[in-house]
Amino acid sequence: MGGQPATSSSSSSNGPTKQVTLNKFFTKPAGHKPALVQTTVNSLFNKQNRKKSPEDISEERVNQDLKRAPPVDVEEDENATRSSKRVKSSQSKKDDSEPNSQPTEESNEEPVQTNKKISKKQSKTKVEEEESSELKLSDAPIKKQEDPVIQQEENSEDEEDAEDVANLACGDDLTELEGGVSWEKGKPVPYASLAHTFNLIDGTTKRLEITKYLTQYLIQVIDRTPNELLKVIYLCINRLCPDYEGIELGIGESLLIKAIGSSMGRTIAQVKADFKKVGDLAKKVGIITKLLASCQGEEAKFVIRSLEGKLRIGLAERTVLVALANAAVRTGVGHKSNSKRKSSSEELAKEIVEGTEIVKAVFSEIPSYDLVIPALLQGGIRGLRENCKLTPGVPLKPMLAKPTKAISEVLDRFEGQKFTCEYKYDGERAQIHFLSDGSISIFSRNSENMSVKYPDMVDQLPRAIKKEVTRNFVLDAEAVAWDRTTKKILPFQELSKRKRKDVKAEDITIQVHIFAFDLLYLNDEPLINTDFNHRRGLLKEHFNEIEGEFSFATSVDVDNVDEIQSFLDESVKAGCEGLMVKMLDGTSAHYEPSRRSMNWLKVKKDYLAGIGDSLDLVVVGAYHGKGKRTNVYGAFLLACYEPESETYQTICKLGTGFSEEDLESHHKKLEPLELTVQKKYFDVGEAKPDVWFEPKIVWEVLAADLSLSPVYSAAKGLCGDGTRGVSLRFPRYIKERDDKTADDATVSEQVAEMYKKQASAQDGTHGGGPRKKGKKGKEDADDDFW
Repeated sequence: MGGQPATSSSSSSNGPTKQVTLNKFFTKPAGHKPALVQTTVNSLFNKQNRKKSPEDISEERVNQDLKRAPPVDVEEDENATRSSKRVKSSQSKKDDSEPNSQPTEESNEEPVQTNKKISKKQSKTKVEEEESSELKLSDAPIKKQEDPVIQQEENSEDEEDAEDVANLACGDDLTELEGGVSWEKGKPVPYASLAHTFNLIDGTTKRLEITKYLTQYLIQVIDRTPNELLKVIYLCINRLCPDYEGIELGIGESLLIKAIGSSMGRTIAQVKADFKKVGDLAKKVGIITKLLASCQGEEAKFVIRSLEGKLRIGLAERTVLVALANAAVRTGVGHKSNSKRKSSSEELAKEIVEGTEIVKAVFSEIPSYDLVIPALLQGGIRGLRENCKLTPGVPLKPMLAKPTKAISEVLDRFEGQKFTCEYKYDGERAQIHFLSDGSISIFSRNSENMSVKYPDMVDQLPRAIKKEVTRNFVLDAEAVAWDRTTKKILPFQELSKRKRKDVKAEDITIQVHIFAFDLLYLNDEPLINTDFNHRRGLLKEHFNEIEGEFSFATSVDVDNVDEIQSFLDESVKAGCEGLMVKMLDGTSAHYEPSRRSMNWLKVKKDYLAGIGDSLDLVVVGAYHGKGKRTNVYGAFLLACYEPESETYQTICKLGTGFSEEDLESHHKKLEPLELTVQKKYFDVGEAKPDVWFEPKIVWEVLAADLSLSPVYSAAKGLCGDGTRGVSLRFPRYIKERDDKTADDATVSEQVAEMYKKQASAQDGTHGGGPRKKGKKGKEDADDDFW
């Protein structure tokens, strides 16, 4: 952005300064080529050619990084209190009539309380209670789902969420932000205007206020400079491009040095010495210095946060989507009249409800703002479904399953419905895209392109395709380590030993077998809105099983407990984790991108006697080892993720489940991530480890049960009396989840849900307090990716 000076309340006493514009954040590298899937005619952002492998472009990428401003390690003090603000309670103390129990000696944790539970909503004032309902499926207590067909209920709940946004967040006039920065129509958007909006958002924890501020700002952008809406949205979510392109806004100096050393075959010490000679580091610092020197008022704070890679203002991506829909409806963008909507309040609320549903559904199917924003500007919300559909080459967020603790729960859930049981393979989720030109892309569950990691899979897949009837497709499958001699499945740990980059087919020692279980797109037609029985039939019609390379997931259609138990035992003997149970027919059997759905249940042998599911937790600290563990870390501090406050909340100290080799391996991986001080966005409670780590490593952990604890901060404010967090009792390390980032870890709301479900099972009540009439509990509905 640039051009006309912005009107702002802030000014410089030292004369005019160069205005900071959005364009400073986005550069187009030399030699840029069109992407595999063309997004827009004039691409606004830094893109890598998807046909290149990471190792081919590593040197080019480093050179580009040197031209961009790197992250600056600056901590903001106000972030330290953001998490605690979100869990403050204005209620009076409840009657503390709980059964006598003895805390454990080591952690002072208390067993699950079984009497009066206080939900998140009960811990808020009446006004906050109303405002907190936006975009929350529900924080009401857990209730056993009786009706297996819940699609209608889900739709009504989505409408209720969007209606809250329409009725509570937005008044009649949202065209101007109070005290905001203005600019002329057609001129570039000044960064100061975005920084002002960020500052307003950073100053509140109320979801509807956040939505209102962002809606107001997006209306301004659409009205005045719509061609920069895409840049604004990317800066709001702190990214440069879609997830699957793998380019991050914040790139630390240490990571940059490692990348250069890896690509050039030089040690870190040599690269640092080279930098000192050529002065490139000084050049980078100079770029940042110039950028910050141009900043005024609030700009510098948010420029630095963006460069660090985390805004940490409590702006969730789902809120960005709702605000975008709200602004699009109010401005009438994409309509021929090109004028604001002049509807009654009731009509406007209805339009916003419908628009929010459309934007969320479309983005779940094709999560690329490069595609969604131009389509929105051109055809409006009504044109999104037609112009933005599932497309090979663009990975959609996968559908996930709900855990269950007992086989009887499966029959209760699917009573009177047709369902099937499949082996749950212990591998890595693989979404395979086959394009009409014959190219193949493989994506992980978090949209990482794994084509370079699995060149053998790319080579062997064409042999399974019936090419005479198959032009293109998107396949959902599991990549599993396979022993071709014994013809048996190998543990996931064997698969995790494979290199993630620079993999050559001739060097591969651990073979991969593809187990396909769903077909999402076929011959230019999306299939996600057809039932699973139909999709499964097409899958078997268009692919051939190849021994040791490609198979259909082993499945059986059953209807009683004995058959499910027998099939579960067979799956475990075959080297699988357990079963996936799926609805077969009707709208409940549609594929639901980005949702953890009640229409898919997972049954693991370990779950049946435990808490119902494992957790994916972030390693944030460690304790020095003693005795045999003197030279390694003896135990670890783990945390879940709290997306609203963008913090990591501690949940347990873990010291069991490790072999000596595990401990040595973890020490090598974690030692380079050690921090000199605790991060401001660590909500640690009373836990005090010997060392802190950058939140990079995710582990899968299983526990006997959950308890309330004064030591840990996980889900604090969501369970019990709101003063204690949730902790894991007898946690056990299962495996590293290198397919997940720290922000993909189990979130605090999931932890609270698991605790309440456990409490409900133990005392026969709905954990979290008495159910309010007419309100559904979180467990009654599906929880979105958002």
